[in-house]
Amino acid sequence: MGFEKNNKASSSSHVLQIPREDTPLLAKNQHLSSPSKTFANVFIAIVGAGVLGLPYTFKRTGWIMGAIMLFSVAFLTYHCMMLLVFSRRKIESHLKTSEISSFGDLGFAVCGPIGRFAVDAMIVLSQAGFCISYMIFIANTLAYCFNYSKSNPSPKILGFPPKTVYIWSCFPFQLGLNSIPSLTLLAPLSIFADVVELGAMGVVMVEDVMVYLKSSHILEAFGGFSVFFYGLGVAVYAFEGVGMVLPLEAEMKNKAKFGKILGLSMALISLMYGAFGVLGYFAFGEETKDIITTNLGQGWLSSLVQIGLCINLFFTFPLMMNPVYEVMERRFCEGRYCLWIRWIVVLVVTIVALLVPNFADFLSLVGSSVCIILGFVLPALFHLIVFKDELRWHGLACDGAIIVMATVFSVYGTFSSMLEIFGAKA
Repeated sequence: MGFEKNNKASSSSHVLQIPREDTPLLAKNQHLSSPSKTFANVFIAIVGAGVLGLPYTFKRTGWIMGAIMLFSVAFLTYHCMMLLVFSRRKIESHLKTSEISSFGDLGFAVCGPIGRFAVDAMIVLSQAGFCISYMIFIANTLAYCFNYSKSNPSPKILGFPPKTVYIWSCFPFQLGLNSIPSLTLLAPLSIFADVVELGAMGVVMVEDVMVYLKSSHILEAFGGFSVFFYGLGVAVYAFEGVGMVLPLEAEMKNKAKFGKILGLSMALISLMYGAFGVLGYFAFGEETKDIITTNLGQGWLSSLVQIGLCINLFFTFPLMMNPVYEVMERRFCEGRYCLWIRWIVVLVVTIVALLVPNFADFLSLVGSSVCIILGFVLPALFHLIVFKDELRWHGLACDGAIIVMATVFSVYGTFSSMLEIFGAKA
């Protein structure tokens, strides 16, 4: 296996030579992160657009079932993130090196080229999936703000659906943003985007409470087994940030505290997610839409919040696509910047966004397929391989159970989500 090969290589060299997969926004530097900065970085890495689909998911699954599922996924995600950290620490202590700074590096160290390829494939699919959901959200939100009305429920712009026009309108600007070789200049925009998102979430939750106090809805507590995998996919998508765990832990000054900081971050994020999902469903009941912000009406405050979120995701798009470019350019251009690869990827993402009808359904598909593999199956598998000679029977059973159950959930959840998407199109 790759771990054993690297062990032999280390006997003749003090440095483990692993093909790099550096993350520009978290590049190595001499200024290590404090616990508070690490907490903020974890928060930024995990919180994303997936939260906007949680109220609709709670409508589908029932609010109690949805909350239980959300907190269970949060705990399991934290556990698997720590499996990656433990695996990296074990390998680095054995090889006397500190060269494993990313998920892909760990995959190569544990399983060789196959491990690297598996991680690369899942990262490309998941990151591209996130950006597809961004495009869907931007297009649907702008169409709702500027085109839809009760008197004209099916508007057209130059004979085309508004969603199509808005997605293609973003395309040339995204070509320009994604052509920037270094994303250092976009880092402040990323921080701005996260601040806008948190502010928008706060406004939405306040609006939810005000609407709930003025109305009453029949609320479902449990939605049944048929929607279990649907809700699971959205919950996994909402917590997807596993690819950033190793870089963040590597940059922390006091690494012994990383587990506690990560656990605290996950606990607070899960509570925030749960409150956001429950309040949204309580406020609008069966009228809850796949993007909760469209339930706020078309007043100036609602439009301001929704446009702010669109700006957030518009500038987040090139940042989220950067890991995709790193993988593609490393594999096809020997790590050199390649403009045509970036443009082709943006075009593919745009076309897929045009074909997907529903925001929350697509979140479920991405979460059920690649995010479960990346977030649960691979961490447990790598941990099992690295610690196979040290784990007791219950440790082996735990890793094995995660691998088997997550694989089953991924296959069935992907199938269920595909039925939802094609059913919506039909």
